[in-house]
Amino acid sequence: MQILVGLGNPGSRYAGNRHNIGFMVLDAIAREHRAAPWRRRFQSEAAEAVIGGERALLLKPQTYMNDSGRAVGEAARFFKTGLEAITVFHDELDLKEGKLRVKMGGGNAGHNGLRSISAHLGNEYRRVRLGIGHPGDKNLVYPYVLSDFFKEEWPWVKDLVAACAEFAALLVKGEDSSFQNKVHLAMQAKGWGETAPQAG
Repeated sequence: MQILVGLGNPGSRYAGNRHNIGFMVLDAIAREHRAAPWRRRFQSEAAEAVIGGERALLLKPQTYMNDSGRAVGEAARFFKTGLEAITVFHDELDLKEGKLRVKMGGGNAGHNGLRSISAHLGNEYRRVRLGIGHPGDKNLVYPYVLSDFFKEEWPWVKDLVAACAEFAALLVKGEDSSFQNKVHLAMQAKGWGETAPQAG
């Protein structure tokens, strides 16, 4: 069983936040791959789908971001899933808006959701880093990630989320660089080029 995790905070007040782009990706994957209905499992909203011929559990932890590891750990233990079969989609301050990078393991760069998962499971899981840009001042980071995307940002957000869903099978098959390249080309084809529009 592959486990695809989207990070975010539960509840309607957070739904449009930059911090919730991981949830947005999971919703798009569920639609694209005709997942079963979402239901409460593993302290999460969970749904199963077949992606690239593989069974996959889609997981949106409802524990709040800082405690995401409890939910992911519970699901991983239930299915006896190794870290190599866990993929986490999360917002990334250190990437420009609309950019994406995939990496296995590595540091958590101050991201509390990743820190929680690593504390519960270890570090060697796949991360899909979804660029949201940086507000330019570390003192502004907290309000920035917990505020909604601006109206003019939504076109690239929707295109990035849709591309992740379209090419999710490549991640499930372990073809990380192909996934990253396909998403990059899809964003270029939509006209985002080397830089997505800046927040403003």
